[in-house]
Amino acid sequence: MTDRLTETPIEIGLAAAVVAVTRGQPQILVARSDSDGDGLPYGNFDPLAHRTLEIALRDFVTAQTGLSLGYVEQLYTFADRGRHTRPDDRAPHVVSIGYLALTRIATHGDDGADPAAFRSWYSYFPWEDWRDGRPAILDREIVPRLSAWASDHKAERLDSHQRALSRFERFRLAFGIDPSPWDEEKVLDRYELLYEAGLVFEAIRDGRPGSLDETMARRFGLPMRHDHRRILATAMGRLRAKLKYRPVVFELMAPDFTLT
Repeated sequence: MTDRLTETPIEIGLAAAVVAVTRGQPQILVARSDSDGDGLPYGNFDPLAHRTLEIALRDFVTAQTGLSLGYVEQLYTFADRGRHTRPDDRAPHVVSIGYLALTRIATHGDDGADPAAFRSWYSYFPWEDWRDGRPAILDREIVPRLSAWASDHKAERLDSHQRALSRFERFRLAFGIDPSPWDEEKVLDRYELLYEAGLVFEAIRDGRPGSLDETMARRFGLPMRHDHRRILATAMGRLRAKLKYRPVVFELMAPDFTLT
């Protein structure tokens, strides 16, 4: 007797988080779509068309935005089932590879008509904007809702075998709940908790149980296509970490700038 294993087709998706700084504010390059809203420059890798993943990524970004990339580094690979919604579950499994790219000048405006534009990355993560102190959305919306979610012991018992830490421990560490300090690098951890708790739009789109309605979820930042907001969260955390020990800031600034 011979058994044949069912092979699941796989797509390799490449997405670039292209970051610039304009007027002292970090910006992310988004490629717009009439049907799907904002997203990162993105494409599926075709080994017959591109020799390497990075060559493919650079071609996708140039074709979709007109921008030629300089500094690029690979961020992370995600392969969760269900983060790329499809009409049915027989579609190819998407392995999503994120990249961080830095550019000095944001040449694209944001007039709503251009298919590519730079937008403040805080539009997608308002709880990460500490320039004027602790963001109000944390204490007004996020902390109370996540506290209630973390206190649902019945639900936690159902998925406790999947996690080394409890819901409350992850909540405390990610959001700096006393005595844990706020760690600006834990951008991805915070977004993933909000997704798991059903508080962001992507959780609704992906069919997570217990999610908020769309109107409420849009309070928690603008949504992005596929898992692009997760890739952007990874890029933000990586860049915040790198700025502490590497002079990558020079990739973001104009050739002539002042430190005052």
